[in-house]
Amino acid sequence: MHNYQGTRYIEREEKYQEFDQKLVQEAIKIFNNTNFKGETDDLDMNLSKTVLKENDFETFVYTFIEALQTECRKTFKTLSTENKIKKKKLVPWWTDNLTTMRKKTNALRRLYQITRNNEELRESRKQKYFEAKKKYQFEIRKEKFNSWKEYCNVTSSSNPWSQVYKLATGKVRSNSIMTTLRKPDGTETSSILETMNIMLDHLITVDREEEEAYYHKNIRKMIEEPIQTCDDIEFTQGEIKQTIESFNSKKAPGLNGITSGIYLRAFNKFHRVVKAIFYQCLKIGCFPRRWKIAKIIPITKPGKENSMDPSKYLPISLLNIGGKILEKLLINRINHHIYRN
Repeated sequence: MHNYQGTRYIEREEKYQEFDQKLVQEAIKIFNNTNFKGETDDLDMNLSKTVLKENDFETFVYTFIEALQTECRKTFKTLSTENKIKKKKLVPWWTDNLTTMRKKTNALRRLYQITRNNEELRESRKQKYFEAKKKYQFEIRKEKFNSWKEYCNVTSSSNPWSQVYKLATGKVRSNSIMTTLRKPDGTETSSILETMNIMLDHLITVDREEEEAYYHKNIRKMIEEPIQTCDDIEFTQGEIKQTIESFNSKKAPGLNGITSGIYLRAFNKFHRVVKAIFYQCLKIGCFPRRWKIAKIIPITKPGKENSMDPSKYLPISLLNIGGKILEKLLINRINHHIYRN
């Protein structure tokens, strides 16, 4: 077990190192530095200066995230939902041997059924079919039992929160299935697209300017006016690194698929670039649009599986890690100011 874990660790580190090298090459190519022959540190400095001078800051952030995504796709294996469905068995206990036995049993059954003129031959084929069927059913029961034994031993017996406990207490999460919903006019949805639109209308608040009160209009006016701050202290390298490290790298990523672990690798290679990006956000009062996009996962509330009301769903929003880091940096600054004063 220890040798296996050690091998996995080495393989993972090799993949990360490969990602680091490819990211540097991608940065040279994407940011039009094809003639660059210096060290990575020099490239990091040149690119950070580009960030601070960049007029179209949103485009630079988009390009930087695209570089990370491109190298993630090239380096790490990903399994699409379609492939997962293809590779997944209908039941965990099914084997190739059972497939063979099923075909053989079905063939003997058909042979027995089509034999009608010769009673002796029909009886002989009937016996062969029933014997094959009996063996086939016995093999199914055996595979089911072995599969259950294996499932019970998935985790250590010393772990009281094993899969068996979760199954017995009904705490195993099942996948949400899109169902028909009732529309506000009393009719029912007739397609998945219509169901999704009803869900979105119910779960997501629409920003309608004509429905705003005087207070909200003042806030919108303040936001739309260009903001320039001169007295904000730029984020330090340690401040950004500590914030990135505070996120769990095993948490589900946002729509771009970049985890905090990948972002930390990028920061270690291009810490000046990442630092410049976050400082520009602070300096010009910009929250990049790409970081505002959320991947929404609808979870069915317990006991409401058969309901047709849109409120049966609880939306879980998976945000991009760049936006989460910026939010936490700002929150830490605000909390520091409040506690200090």
